[in-house]
Amino acid sequence: MTTHLDAGALDHLGPHVAVPGYDRDQVGCGIVHLGVGAFHRSHQAMYVDRLLHDGASEWGICGVGVLPADRTIADVLHEQDGLYTLLTVDPDGRTAARVIGSHVAHLHAPADPKAVVDRLADPATRIVSLTITEGGYGVNDATGEFEPHDPATLTDLAGSAPPSSVLGLVVAALAVRRSAGTAPFTVMSCDNIQGNGHVARTAVTAFARALDPGLAEWIGEHVAFPSSMVDRITPATTPEVVAAVAALGVEDRWPVRAESFTQWVLEDRFSAGRPAFDSVGVQVVDDVMPYELMKLRLLNASHQAMSYLGILAGETYVHDVCRDPLFVGFLLGYMRREAIPTLQAVPGIDLSEYCDQLIARFSSEAIRDTLARQVVDASDRIPKFLLPVVRAQLAAGGEIARCALVLAAWWEYLEGATDEDGPPVQDKRLRELLPFVEAEKSSPGAFLTYEPVFGDLGSDVVLRDAFVAARATLARDGARAATAALA
Repeated sequence: MTTHLDAGALDHLGPHVAVPGYDRDQVGCGIVHLGVGAFHRSHQAMYVDRLLHDGASEWGICGVGVLPADRTIADVLHEQDGLYTLLTVDPDGRTAARVIGSHVAHLHAPADPKAVVDRLADPATRIVSLTITEGGYGVNDATGEFEPHDPATLTDLAGSAPPSSVLGLVVAALAVRRSAGTAPFTVMSCDNIQGNGHVARTAVTAFARALDPGLAEWIGEHVAFPSSMVDRITPATTPEVVAAVAALGVEDRWPVRAESFTQWVLEDRFSAGRPAFDSVGVQVVDDVMPYELMKLRLLNASHQAMSYLGILAGETYVHDVCRDPLFVGFLLGYMRREAIPTLQAVPGIDLSEYCDQLIARFSSEAIRDTLARQVVDASDRIPKFLLPVVRAQLAAGGEIARCALVLAAWWEYLEGATDEDGPPVQDKRLRELLPFVEAEKSSPGAFLTYEPVFGDLGSDVVLRDAFVAARATLARDGARAATAALA
């Protein structure tokens, strides 16, 4: 028998499910979070839940769904009084369950954008956090300039009211606060982007400048944009996860399962104060960059490095690839010979041990993370995770053979999108990419000239030669043999 999860159920759940130990009716919304997905719920919302347990009752979260498809999420959270179950899984398969109570309000922006702006403009809102994906900021990876392409942002820039995009909502609220003399909130990006605070600053100020240069100047002077490094492997929720929670006696339509490991390194830069994040396990530091480069170029880039080759080799799950000595050797070679030479020293971290820890995390069968999840919107991920390693290694005269093979495998994976029997490719730039994929067949290296991804790298002779050679090896020998040659 299961109990429907809502506020009234908390006193009736079994002892194997931890529940909020605080009065949620007394919790205020000091944080508004835009983009309430699985990662946010397993990571930031979990840390805030810890804060609320410690009595920081002014720092609850109001979640905001920003896409029309987020209506379902809003309905579920309404039915469950904002509650959901977080399952965390150790590498050996042991599971812990906790009901997270930090979401005490939720809004759906497409249904009521004014309510979102009002909440953002409320003086009680002191932090606005974002998980809007790597591509949600509209900043060109190659140039660092604000070049939005999504229809909602472009519509808002054209003067549409009320706003419908994340940037439009944030800037509209900052305009209200400026007019009212209210202190600005902090904009805290929690997306996997190098210098995510700087990227958020670029996007928000450029958007504001297009509408009101004076507002942009005020934002630049008064709004803090701390950078952060976030880490917790969190696959999308599946029916299997829902069933696992039901087996614990909880009827939860939107649980989340994640690995037990979690890390959050956060720059101590806030406009209107912050909670005691450092008291609940967050590393609050002066400089996030060494940590974020480590994570992006080792963990996130390794996901790219394993996924295309793994898919081409017929694999489905991350743990299967990372239990195969062939792929483990390739990944460790990428990390230690190509990525680590581009990193700074990271305080308190032995990078070689960190690499071994990543392999152990990736190989956990309990998480059941899929390679397919890692390759969604690769045209956003590869420029942020893998290509910075390529650029740094080219500048230093270092090795790039493994990076080149990954790029060649990405090309072959995309080439399969033109085949009816090929794998389904989810990438918002797929239509733009396919002509370059096709051109590569008759003009070796042409794929690298797709500027939104590669910038000026397409003109680098060393990269082009390595890429063309890797593509030939893949075509001749197949994914496993090509991987073995570099493992």
